[in-house]
Amino acid sequence: QMAINAEKFEREGIEAKYDALRNQVNPHFLFNSLNALTNLVYEDQGKAVTFIKQLSDVYRYVLDTREKEIVPLEEEIKFLKSYLFLQQIRFGDSLRIDMTLNNAAGMVAPLSLQMLVENCIKHNVVSKDDPLHIGIFRDGNFLVVENVINKKISDLETSSGLGLDNIRNRYKFLSDTAIQVIEAEGKFIVRLPILKANEGTDH
Repeated sequence: QMAINAEKFEREGIEAKYDALRNQVNPHFLFNSLNALTNLVYEDQGKAVTFIKQLSDVYRYVLDTREKEIVPLEEEIKFLKSYLFLQQIRFGDSLRIDMTLNNAAGMVAPLSLQMLVENCIKHNVVSKDDPLHIGIFRDGNFLVVENVINKKISDLETSSGLGLDNIRNRYKFLSDTAIQVIEAEGKFIVRLPILKANEGTDH
């Protein structure tokens, strides 16, 4: 019983940190999105309408998955595409995404792929002179998010790693397979286990 209680308290602590992280990130994301939208309204009204629709889809997904431990990968991919549309409007050719996720079978922790992509953008230079390349693909029973490392100056000395630690801890409860974090050959790679429908309740 003590072990069960300890796990319950640890899970609640991780969920609280996850909520705090999500609440912290959302205002910054919304602020940046509204800035991008302001410019877009004057430049291309048709694209501005699409931008608003995608922004709405992003926040609807965040609200719809608040109480869920896992979601179908297909839903997470659809959400990620909306999120990436907004980011590519903001960064243009400075952000280059190569996403190959044709097989959408399986489950995933909600917002985990988005958080990994957000980490790439947050910690690396994204500019015309130094575009950020992010690859997203499936490798067997893993989802892989990788980027060429080009850290911002502010990140060279310290980085909280809060988002990555949060995902790692959430997956401890969701799967017997841990996430893999690899830094090699100038790339930062995160391999996320693809979950089964019955996971998320047995751990």
